[in-house]
Amino acid sequence: MVAMGLFDNEKVELLKGFIVRMTPQKSRHAGAVQYLTHFFVQALLASGRASVRVQLPLAVGTDSEPEPDVALVPGGAYRDHHPESAFLVIEVAETSLVADREKAAVYSEGGIPEYWIIDTAHDLVEVRSEIVDGVYTRVTPYRRGQTLAPLSFPDVALAVSDVLG
Repeated sequence: MVAMGLFDNEKVELLKGFIVRMTPQKSRHAGAVQYLTHFFVQALLASGRASVRVQLPLAVGTDSEPEPDVALVPGGAYRDHHPESAFLVIEVAETSLVADREKAAVYSEGGIPEYWIIDTAHDLVEVRSEIVDGVYTRVTPYRRGQTLAPLSFPDVALAVSDVLG
């Protein structure tokens, strides 16, 4: 349907077989995405440890192709296919917190070991990890004054205050 142009003027993503509209970005959302992009590109891209994808599709399973705000994926060109795995997926929630929490099932079932939700409305970062039977079993909140680092790259720490702006 997308290839046929049915959604030309809409921002959508495929989640569990359903085409879902994406919410518009406000300034805090865009600012967090920009900060995360710059931070991870500088920290990981030059060394070749991971590719940084921003608002690009991730082929998670056979019926989902979300477009996370930031994804750290294994290196590759991805010209002929979208990555099917990621070290870390990040969604920024300013008005989309409920939808972003629902995406946790898509990412955990797809075997993504870590999922961050940057909750700009409540000034915190929810880190989801430890998948058991396709479900994240650990949710850890991080607040201003704390630092966090991706499980796959523990040497790449960032301040929550910097992410939240």
